[in-house]
Amino acid sequence: MERSGSPNTKRYSRTAALLSVLAMGLGQLYNRQYMKGLLMLAFYGFGIYTAVTRLPHALWGIVTLGETETKLRKVGKLYKQVMGDHSIFLLIEGLITVFIMIVFVWLYVIAVKDAYHTGKLREEGGKPNTFRQTMSYVASYRFPHIVLTIPMIGVFFFTVMPIVFMILVAFTNFTRENMPPAHLIDWHGFETFRDIFRIKAWSHTFYSVTLWTFVWAVLATLTGYFGGFAVALLVQQKGIRFKSFWRTLFILPFAIPMFVSTLILRNIFNGQFGPLNQYLSLLGFDKMPWLTDPMWAKFTLVLANFWLTFPVSMLMIIGILTTIPKDMYEAADIDGASAFQKIALITFPSVMHAMAPLVIMQFVGNINNFNIVYLLTNGKPVNGDFQFAGDTDILITWLFKLSMEQGQYNFASVIGIFIFIVLSVFAIWNVRRTKAFKEEDA
Repeated sequence: MERSGSPNTKRYSRTAALLSVLAMGLGQLYNRQYMKGLLMLAFYGFGIYTAVTRLPHALWGIVTLGETETKLRKVGKLYKQVMGDHSIFLLIEGLITVFIMIVFVWLYVIAVKDAYHTGKLREEGGKPNTFRQTMSYVASYRFPHIVLTIPMIGVFFFTVMPIVFMILVAFTNFTRENMPPAHLIDWHGFETFRDIFRIKAWSHTFYSVTLWTFVWAVLATLTGYFGGFAVALLVQQKGIRFKSFWRTLFILPFAIPMFVSTLILRNIFNGQFGPLNQYLSLLGFDKMPWLTDPMWAKFTLVLANFWLTFPVSMLMIIGILTTIPKDMYEAADIDGASAFQKIALITFPSVMHAMAPLVIMQFVGNINNFNIVYLLTNGKPVNGDFQFAGDTDILITWLFKLSMEQGQYNFASVIGIFIFIVLSVFAIWNVRRTKAFKEEDA
């Protein structure tokens, strides 16, 4: 065995790292890890092939978004359609190639570090692991990392890449009137962002829909949470009999698929033919504009959401109530505390401590609660002052209408960016501030 510190052994790490920089896998071959080195060389060949054959075209597609439009060319007496560049396909293919190269570079860096550390081991008189020993080590100690790598790659390509694509579309003139492959789209910089705030129709719609989105999220979250809290307290009272029956009965709205319940509620609240207004007419009352008046439509939306969401809070709070020590209530009784004081000073803080992260995420989810708004009101009633939006539209339903119904993809992307920033910042900041997460970190 060669002694540590001799002139020959000091160069193992640097030589292995340098060889790995020249070509992934050469450092492993130098360190006598032949199988690992050959596998890395094969991956290196794939990466170089992709970089040489696909990366230049990918970067060209992202930068130019195509140069040739689809045209009709006369061939003899007939006209033949000659397909041009598809700007969106070029953008997507370019992003996929760039993301693959990012993964390749990341693995390249890991290979260089691995060769360097293995060289260090040889300098210290150690023996590099064989391929079998490496696989055994990975299976024993790195298995969680391997398993997490698979969903991480999925998040990278199916979550991060669509977000990047959405951001890039916001800087183009991609609309229904400028649809590939008949037309090429161009980079327009911050023009769409400026139009959102500069053009009165767009700015008025944006501010109004954003305000209602946050009002809706607050009302939907508070009614669902406190409704579930109240029902949970009632069900858990000592004098209540058939507790299992009441729990089962109140969970039924959640057991039915939400879109079915929402469509049923839409028929119930129908202003002309709904059974609710029919019964009101029989009792001598005027029919209520549940879904046709802006204020009543918003009230109906919050009411329907309450009915569909309080069972979840009720079940979770019931579970939390069973964990509160009874000694605390007995001590409160000795001190002469009233029922309201026991709820305010013992029950509510204990429940809120455990439920705070969930309440925050429910608020974030309600900002993006597309299903109930779209299925119950479809954003209506129509508002003539709004740009492709109704009085009950929230940001996510407005985004849907802009993209799927009106073809204003660039404006929809701007709204999507705004939603993403608000939800990300709000969720991360508030969740990290909750006491439950702070104690977990401690």
